[in-house]
Amino acid sequence: MEKLSIVKIGGNIIEDETSLNAFLKLFSNLKGKKILVHGGGKRATHMASKLGIVSKMVNGRRITDAETLEVITMVYGGLVNKNVVAKLQALNTNAIGLTGADVNSIVSKKRPVKEVDFGFVGDVKQVAHQSINTLIQANFTPVFCAITHDGNGQLLNTNADTITSQVAVGMSKLYETSIYYCFELNGVLKDINDKNSVIQHIDTTSYKDLLDRGIIADGMLPKLENCFDALKNGVNNINMGNTSMLTQENDNFTTITL
Repeated sequence: MEKLSIVKIGGNIIEDETSLNAFLKLFSNLKGKKILVHGGGKRATHMASKLGIVSKMVNGRRITDAETLEVITMVYGGLVNKNVVAKLQALNTNAIGLTGADVNSIVSKKRPVKEVDFGFVGDVKQVAHQSINTLIQANFTPVFCAITHDGNGQLLNTNADTITSQVAVGMSKLYETSIYYCFELNGVLKDINDKNSVIQHIDTTSYKDLLDRGIIADGMLPKLENCFDALKNGVNNINMGNTSMLTQENDNFTTITL
């Protein structure tokens, strides 16, 4: 089975021009078939405040009202996505910028209202892996922003980590898929105060032990739950660390397998 890498970058890399350029160079040099997924929350918050729109957050998650959705569509689907695509073209990577509405690639359903009404936020329902593969087979590199649609004309703000894992699950029907979650830490850490205390390998057994010992907690919990869900649904392996894990030289990052 041919290999496919799905790489996700967070807002901190997008915000910093130097970091973004360095990352895109690494991404363009990555061998084989690949997909890029990006967020852009910080840029969206900044743009919203310029327009006099207050960003509302609950437990670290954005409430997406109609006004905020307009800003997110402009920032994620326009400003950030096209900037990334243009930079990749300059690096000889023939990228194509996408939302989940393009070629009907990612359909979501609006999150039901429970304790919190998140507004126009989508939970991924279906990934059109054959359509995405048509682009890959034509030697295009898909670059997804964190927007999906409901199939009835409504765009939805969707968590970029979730898009990454769901696209990887969909594509695992056709490829041996690996996910690379690039963030500012070197990987999952034994000690949050020691950036070099990277846990290089986590599987289901060691994960349970790390949970019991309280080493994995807080924001890392949902991330890892998401990872194991993807692995159980066909993804081959998941890697977490800083952008240098995309090079052959760096092996100090976290790999997660079943």
